[in-house]
Amino acid sequence: MKTRFIFNPNSGRNRRRTWLAGSIRDFIALRGLDADVAITEGPGHATVLAEEAVRQECGIVVAVGGDGTMNEVAQALVGTRAALALVPCGSGNGLALHLGLPLATTAALHLAAGGEGRIAAIDTGVANGHPFFNAMGLGLDAEVSHRFNRLTRRGLPAYARVAFGALRSLRGETYTITNGATHETMDALLVAVANSDQYGNNARIAPGARVDDGSLDLVAVRPVGLPGACGLALRLFLGGFDRSAKVRRLRGPRFQISRRAPGLIHTDGETHETDAMVVIEVRPRSLRLVVPARCAAVAALPSPELQLT
Repeated sequence: MKTRFIFNPNSGRNRRRTWLAGSIRDFIALRGLDADVAITEGPGHATVLAEEAVRQECGIVVAVGGDGTMNEVAQALVGTRAALALVPCGSGNGLALHLGLPLATTAALHLAAGGEGRIAAIDTGVANGHPFFNAMGLGLDAEVSHRFNRLTRRGLPAYARVAFGALRSLRGETYTITNGATHETMDALLVAVANSDQYGNNARIAPGARVDDGSLDLVAVRPVGLPGACGLALRLFLGGFDRSAKVRRLRGPRFQISRRAPGLIHTDGETHETDAMVVIEVRPRSLRLVVPARCAAVAALPSPELQLT
């Protein structure tokens, strides 16, 4: 199967592993794959490279990078016959962790090349025209992503420092959330809409969420002080986040969120300025993705065209 590896040298751990592109080429040669490596040159270039791969009838397009690289590559593959594979090299790797994909580079390359895997179809989301595949958010969520993306050194400790710094300076906002025929107005510190169950690093914002159920999970967190935020942070990693009295959870295929003024949102950690009204919709099973053969996070599809060879 013709394959293209799209390598982002400025993503997460790749900043310290510029030799990885050469290692991927060695892997391709050793396995005798019909594949090549394309290196990104800046924001948005991964999408251009993935679109080119689709035109060249690549069956698998591999994103070698973090959540931002995954997002850019996946944008070009939605609704096509090409499948996305991930070699996770980012700070969070939320979708990869949700699906149980290997984080070790050699194992991830092996899976991407067809080793003991299958192709599944997962839901994707779009928020005011911006695609997302793991999670999007407003309020504190977006502000933290904005600050985090400006750091040169990342990782979970850096993310925690940024989050608590933003918490000290940010106040809640009033949102009106429409879910079908239901309208709710609430003060919230953040509103996240998740496709998978987590942000990344196994921080589960929407426990039990699935990427193949045709729905998205909205989680709104009411304003809390620092002690309350610490308690919620523990719940993110230990479980039961959505059972807190400070958390409101909704599920559906479409949400409309209205706020006081235009502002930031994030999609898979990348921030955008957008309108006061944010419309979020699911696109059911619109992206093909390589997963381990025994992956329980997404249903098996028995059609022969969806099996790796």
